[in-house]
Amino acid sequence: MTGDPAPSRAALPSGASSGQARGHARRDRRWGCRRTDHGPGPGAGRDRVHGPGAGVRRGRARCRVQPAAARRAGARRLGLAAELADVGIATTDLTYAHRLGQPILHRPCGVAAGFSFPQVAGHRGRVHRMLTDAVRARLGSDAIRTRHRVAGVEHSDGGVRVRFADDALPEATGDVLVGADGIHSAVRAGLFPGEGPPRWNGVSMWRGATDWPAFRGGRSMVVAGGNAAKLVVYPVGAGSAPGTVLTNWAVCIATGADGDPAPQRQDWSRPADRDETLAHARRFHLDDVDHLALVAATPEIFEFPMCDRDPLPRWSHGRVTLLGDAAHPMVPMGSNGAGQAILDAESLARHLAAGGDPAAALAAYEAERLPMTADVVLRNRVGGPERVIDEVERRAPDGFDDLDAVITGGELEEIFAGYHRASGNTR
Repeated sequence: MTGDPAPSRAALPSGASSGQARGHARRDRRWGCRRTDHGPGPGAGRDRVHGPGAGVRRGRARCRVQPAAARRAGARRLGLAAELADVGIATTDLTYAHRLGQPILHRPCGVAAGFSFPQVAGHRGRVHRMLTDAVRARLGSDAIRTRHRVAGVEHSDGGVRVRFADDALPEATGDVLVGADGIHSAVRAGLFPGEGPPRWNGVSMWRGATDWPAFRGGRSMVVAGGNAAKLVVYPVGAGSAPGTVLTNWAVCIATGADGDPAPQRQDWSRPADRDETLAHARRFHLDDVDHLALVAATPEIFEFPMCDRDPLPRWSHGRVTLLGDAAHPMVPMGSNGAGQAILDAESLARHLAAGGDPAAALAAYEAERLPMTADVVLRNRVGGPERVIDEVERRAPDGFDDLDAVITGGELEEIFAGYHRASGNTR
């Protein structure tokens, strides 16, 4: 903060729902905030929600908020706990299973696991809309400006100037600039111009969401199969009819080698071929979810390559820094992308609110957050907590009758708990 009686200002080029959470965090710390988004805004994506909330579209169907992130980031502090609960589902338990259906590890989640706050799964479009409405209600209707892509960043006297690749908003200024503009971040590209495209891990993902009969009480998550072939199913919101929930599913298949050039640009809204998706889905078996019928009933299916980027040596350059997927994009293992971005926001807001030199605040934020997120990025590359499935399938590729004859409970717990300790998701 500058010591000026007027609130200091943070400019937030952003392309994800966590950008709104960062806006809330900075407002809560008495920083003014203007967020610019290179996309068309909520309601204009390709992935339509089928069921309550129809009309909200967003290519990346799910958004999971781990309990530690929700607690520290301020869903309660910001007064959005009820709104988050309304647009999502509080996940109560998680099962990791062999791709043929035999359970490997079952764990409670959120409040059921002893946390003070639930683990919430929501449709990204619904969460995005809720956060957008709250930001505009608190900061004003012009706090978020869409269709503004960053073209250049310059340090000015006592602040930062941002130029955009359009005429509607030729430039914006602020005391600091936070690049929160995703895996294809223009701010990051300006800081590291020779980095190149995201890194593909060789896995392609097919995903969709639709209303479906609730299974296991309507609050359970199932992950079946390891890195080479994985099926994920869990609810993300209320359904349109009694007994149904908006159910998200994903099929992840290794279609290339780790480090190969991605077959296509990472785009959460690329339509997929239904027959190809069903062919991949036939590799799995689940006893209590008819996943083939679920895939077949989904109106829109999307495909994209699972990508990340190598951890950076630094995020902050003077009064410019990175946050969320712009700073540490990670492959979606362990439901940690959104949570790590929210932890970033809480840390950055805290350091800025402490007063003093804004550049020093950004450096302190980086020192706190970069090592942890770099570790999570690298852990996710080898499967994150889901590595328990890879290890069992390596030892018993055709399934098993006695799990204890394949792996010990201590081995499973060390993989699972070790990841959550590293990612900060502990009580």
